[in-house]
Amino acid sequence: MGSAISESEWLFPAIETIHVLALTLVIGSIAMLDLRLLGVSSRDRGVVALAAETLPWTWAAFAIAAISGSLMFVSAATKYYGNTPFRIKIILLALAGANMAVFHFTAYRRVHHWTEAVPTPIAARTAATLSLIFWIGVVFAGRWIGFV
Repeated sequence: MGSAISESEWLFPAIETIHVLALTLVIGSIAMLDLRLLGVSSRDRGVVALAAETLPWTWAAFAIAAISGSLMFVSAATKYYGNTPFRIKIILLALAGANMAVFHFTAYRRVHHWTEAVPTPIAARTAATLSLIFWIGVVFAGRWIGFV
């Protein structure tokens, strides 16, 4: 499959377009929730309600981004494996995932006590800040991949 993608004139660009669009939805929906946790936007909405509306979109788009990203990777696995920006992107994705897991197993467990609060607890604001940093880093590293 990898050689079919790399040898096609249109297949890789089509997959890349799907990947970028999916990542836009992933990062946009995550940013909506992170900015609410930081008290910057949607201050009149509860965290639980906003999460219920955005997270299904986030997970669906993430699945599409992961599949399309994997397809792009198999088209030139050796090239990407040695690519420093690619490695940085993967590390940032892992950090974003770890940050999300820590948030959901700590501060978010008590979200019903602070869902309407502005400001949110410091642990929630810290997780949101780290999330934004990691995801912005994913975008920059992903864009950088093609230039190395």
